[in-house]
Amino acid sequence: MGAGGRMPVDPKVKKSQEEVLERVPVAKPPFTVGDIKKAIPPHCFQRSVIRSFSYVVYDLTIASILYYIATNYIHLLPHPFSYVAWAIYGFVQGCFLTGVWVIAHECGHHAFSNYQWLDDTVGLILHSSLLVPYFSWKYSHRRHHSNTGSLEKDEVFVPKHKAELRSFAKYLNNPPGRVLTLLVTLTLGWPLYLLFNVSGRHYERFACHYDPQSPIYSDRERAQILVSDAGVLAVTFGLYRLAAAKGLAWVLCVYGAPLLVVNGFLVLITFLQHTHPALPHYNKTEWDWLRGALATVDRDYGILNKIMHNITDTHVAHHLFSTMPHYHAMEATKVIRPILGDYYRLDETPVFKAMWREAKECMYVEPDESGKNKGVFWYNNKL
Repeated sequence: MGAGGRMPVDPKVKKSQEEVLERVPVAKPPFTVGDIKKAIPPHCFQRSVIRSFSYVVYDLTIASILYYIATNYIHLLPHPFSYVAWAIYGFVQGCFLTGVWVIAHECGHHAFSNYQWLDDTVGLILHSSLLVPYFSWKYSHRRHHSNTGSLEKDEVFVPKHKAELRSFAKYLNNPPGRVLTLLVTLTLGWPLYLLFNVSGRHYERFACHYDPQSPIYSDRERAQILVSDAGVLAVTFGLYRLAAAKGLAWVLCVYGAPLLVVNGFLVLITFLQHTHPALPHYNKTEWDWLRGALATVDRDYGILNKIMHNITDTHVAHHLFSTMPHYHAMEATKVIRPILGDYYRLDETPVFKAMWREAKECMYVEPDESGKNKGVFWYNNKL
């Protein structure tokens, strides 16, 4: 039997659509974080510098091969095949660079090695190369992990109450409106979040990831925000010099298109991990860390799961133990699923279908309609 008298979950059994959309329990779990951790083999928490670097080398090798092929052979193709080839290159390169992004994300969680200075050095280099302010995002993301599922304190994809929706929301609640919303979200969502905290937590004054004085950060963190800014500026200057030497079109094809794919996947992955009809949000009267961490969902991206180092299908385990290296997360997930029981949610709905469903069904949150669970909120879309 699993925790709380539940039968163990068979990972091989695929749930029906009705089961996937069934709401997760909101009562305090019959297990603790300690119970979950005890079930995970100790080696899953061990970080290896050599193994972690092997993934960096692998990803950068693939990216280098793709760059070499693109810059040496695509221009030999006749039109319009060259345009098609550049589009394919941009998508494939973006997928592998998302893997690089994930490794830098691990550095921010101190999951890369046992040495904080090494994690920060590698993370700063990798994230800066993708125009991500490493320390700025590291600290806001840490607060996201500390407050997941909280309507007041979570940092990313914080749902609105119905009364907080903009007046034009009803005009976007249709297929063309959803297409437009998703297009803007996937292309501009990441820079808008970094610059203006769009979809983030409400602050009493302007919040920006590039501003050392932003209310997102504490006084001891502000100097490192400047380091992040310097890293992004250095890479931006390098891109400017490349554009001057090779031309803007060359930079956009070789670097810009893959970066657009990286940013799109980052937003899509985060959106689908924290937005689901079966997942609750909590206000301050009901929220606690464990239930918040469990208010996430694992998704299946097919072959991209491996390319993106399983950040897609081991997210629940990641929220429970964020310092665990990604290469142990699959093993840990298989172990904890029977313990979590109904509190664990895996949705294997095809990604684009899930994206459309969540955009349609999850427009805002409202209190639990039964009235029994005050402080618990569920997604709705009725305007």
